Amino acid sequence: MSNNYDLIVLGGGPGGYVAAIRGARHGLKVAVVEKSRLGGVCLNWGCIPTKALLKNAEHMQFLQEAGQWGFSFDNLKFDFAKIINRSRQVADTSSKGVSYLMKQHQIKVVKGRGKLTDRSTVAVLNDAGEQTDNLTAPHIIIATGGRARMLPGINADGKRILTSSDALILKKIPRSMVIIGAGAIGMEFAYFYHTFGTEITIVEMLPSILPNEDEEISHALRRIYEKAGMQILTGTKVESIQTDKTKVKIEVATGSDKKQLKAETCLVAVGVQGNIEDIGLEAAGVRTKAGAIIVDKFMHTNIPGIYAIGDVVGAPWLAHIASHEGIVCADQIAGRKPAGMDYSSFPGCTYCQPQVASIGLTEKQAREGGHDIKIGKFPFTASGKARAIGHKHGFVKVIFDARYGKVLGAHILGSEATEMIAEFGLAKTLESTNEEIAHTIHAHPTLSEAMMEATLDAFEGAIHI
Repeated sequence: MSNNYDLIVLGGGPGGYVAAIRGARHGLKVAVVEKSRLGGVCLNWGCIPTKALLKNAEHMQFLQEAGQWGFSFDNLKFDFAKIINRSRQVADTSSKGVSYLMKQHQIKVVKGRGKLTDRSTVAVLNDAGEQTDNLTAPHIIIATGGRARMLPGINADGKRILTSSDALILKKIPRSMVIIGAGAIGMEFAYFYHTFGTEITIVEMLPSILPNEDEEISHALRRIYEKAGMQILTGTKVESIQTDKTKVKIEVATGSDKKQLKAETCLVAVGVQGNIEDIGLEAAGVRTKAGAIIVDKFMHTNIPGIYAIGDVVGAPWLAHIASHEGIVCADQIAGRKPAGMDYSSFPGCTYCQPQVASIGLTEKQAREGGHDIKIGKFPFTASGKARAIGHKHGFVKVIFDARYGKVLGAHILGSEATEMIAEFGLAKTLESTNEEIAHTIHAHPTLSEAMMEATLDAFEGAIHI
């Protein structure tokens, strides 16, 4: 088979495989170079297996609160190895599904690590660094993904100091865990392990947990988790980490106040960095800045014919962003004239319980941007459906342009927040106004009624509060 293609994609993660499928559907001859499992970190070590574990935590939480529902038992047990194995099976199935899609679309999958040797050629290397193949194409998409960012001078050992991948496959529940970083990854693992009995301490350098979220949402979630027994230290910097055979010791400082934390394990969840090293960027002349490949809104690099998507182009490091970048990129290559990426309207989701989801501007960003705004809120304590299903924590908050009623931002803290946020995403895309949302009839009883009520609250007043 010829090694000449219309499009070569380096990396088979949620950006790479989506771009490959989109390109194939446009009639391009496509090859994907992937050194590991198709689906990338997301399907194999991130988004999908973590959601499987979090569902286990939700079930466990329900069982712990079973008395409220009229159930009683005295022999609750769990098999942690089986919980972990189920999450791995879910990941395996997802990866096999991507393999099927590659075959269905006649996309050539080349095993190995891809490295640019010039602007149209990719050398394929095996684990020993030996070249096993040579591919050429007029269009190359770099989608090599990312990896867990570590603190300077700290190395994960998989036992005492963990990455998120390590935390997915622990053989037993640790008695205690310090989680460094209170972003989505840190908060999801905090919820999971705390639900199964681990003593959790969260350390965050910034002033609030989930620092990218609206402050009101972050503060509400913090109150819920502190009431549940988690220790949360914000505005706190890690100064050193030491380990021995049985524990980890972390020196932290909150201003001038210094203390030592001790735990069985420490999860470092301080973000992601793109895999841009040793993939031939220098040979091809591709420019980078601050550890990320520089691209325009169509995902072009500075070199004609070379594009980049996903974690390698920097924040936000989200699978659904990478996938949409892949679609935009493939459409551009195929001459379909896409609109280009708009990073003002992507949903951010955290899948702990209660869940957090948002889109657009926070209240602080809207005010700092000089917008004249109206804000509507509706608490789930006032939702009949939320009371019926026992999920009363949280609220919906919507930020509108005061003059035109345009949605500037929406923020949800609640049990199904990550599903509900799609309505506000569609509203932003269609430039819907508050009147259009408020006069869309929402089924009763549903959690989604809270979005209608919050919209009413901003301009006219909610009905049920």
